[in-house]
Amino acid sequence: MILTLSGLMTGMGIDMEMEITFPGGARVDAQMGNMVIPTNQDGTAPTPFGLFLASIGTCAGIYVHGFCQHRGLSTDGIKIVQRLHMNPVTRMIAEVELDIIVPPEFPEKYHEALIRAADQCAVKKHLETPPSFNVVTRVAAVV
Repeated sequence: MILTLSGLMTGMGIDMEMEITFPGGARVDAQMGNMVIPTNQDGTAPTPFGLFLASIGTCAGIYVHGFCQHRGLSTDGIKIVQRLHMNPVTRMIAEVELDIIVPPEFPEKYHEALIRAADQCAVKKHLETPPSFNVVTRVAAVV
């Protein structure tokens, strides 16, 4: 069984398609080009929600890394701590906090710029302006 998700990446004019497959057990894989991203509910791979949450911090990290690299600044000792604050009523995430930790020798003049770099994260931007979802069921063509 294959579930195909497709959508338009706005501003880029690129149609993106992923193939989601069910290889067995509780495993669900996403095929993106030549990469397979495994997920599982049994602890042998991240859960889909775990991957989603990790994508927020790692996306911000890509931008922080790029900022430093572009300026010849070392990323040694830099890390991002992501904290999730839950709404006790809805049991949904109400706030995501990203704490960029820099070593003492990191130039203070770049502290605010690191925040602006992390704010460019595409995952964060998509959460701020979420896409619409269109989920359908189709019968596979008989070959």
